[in-house]
Amino acid sequence: MADPSPQPQPPAAQAGRPPPPDAFFLPAADGGQRLCILHRPAPRREVRGALVYLHPFAEEMNRSRRMAALQSRAFADAGFAVLQIDLHGCGDSSGDFGDADWDGWRQDARRAGDWLACEFGAPLWWWGLRAGALLACAAAHDGLAPAGLLLWQPVLSGAQQLTQFLRLARARQIVAGAPAAAGPDLRAELAAGRAVEVSGYRLSPGLAAGLGKAGAELSRPVSRIVCCEVGSGLELSPALQAQLGRWRAAGCDARGVAVAGAPFWHAAEPQDCPALRAASLAAVAEDAP
Repeated sequence: MADPSPQPQPPAAQAGRPPPPDAFFLPAADGGQRLCILHRPAPRREVRGALVYLHPFAEEMNRSRRMAALQSRAFADAGFAVLQIDLHGCGDSSGDFGDADWDGWRQDARRAGDWLACEFGAPLWWWGLRAGALLACAAAHDGLAPAGLLLWQPVLSGAQQLTQFLRLARARQIVAGAPAAAGPDLRAELAAGRAVEVSGYRLSPGLAAGLGKAGAELSRPVSRIVCCEVGSGLELSPALQAQLGRWRAAGCDARGVAVAGAPFWHAAEPQDCPALRAASLAAVAEDAP
């Protein structure tokens, strides 16, 4: 088993700059390994907080890598530690996507949070993008009480995410000129215990069932929730406004931020959203030492 501790880095972070990120494998509960990328603040600087980044679903993960890396570096520059983890069957972690399930991803998130909290002992944030926001809400229930949740373009219903994902298969059939009744009923296949393939990803019944039941509800109040939505306007979506109200009613300090930018999680080419990066850093740093 590989040593889960990142290896010491040469003194590349002189003049108060953070060192290059460390890549290492974190042992998982299933005996496999999860690739992690750790962004440390500059040496000899007090760590102001720590964030675990939980990536979005399927291809959205790959299309968001640049933005996640840029934001992680910005956090490290400001004195925060960030751990990015590839979940089971995703990226360079062990296992196949088709063998992943929602409960296993929750275990991965909890393990990442425990490791980061032990390594730095700083206030912990869960940072989730799209469906990663659902996982962040689950992690707030499963793991250590977080200092806050940073949710980018949060998916608020796992059932909605599942429906949108399954529609990709039908969209491909339409583009290919297939008749309306062509292809299997993917939901029926999943209900029968059979995996289905959508846009090159094999979706297991277990992952589909877990995702379909996931929601943004919290079993205990979180001190701060910051949700960022990206778009052409500067107003939050009605769905997010309603969810913010439910979180506030449950005793959470929940706020939303609308920023101008393109939906980078859908873009074929890597994109940046400076307004999102600035708003996220300001929100996390607001009460940090």
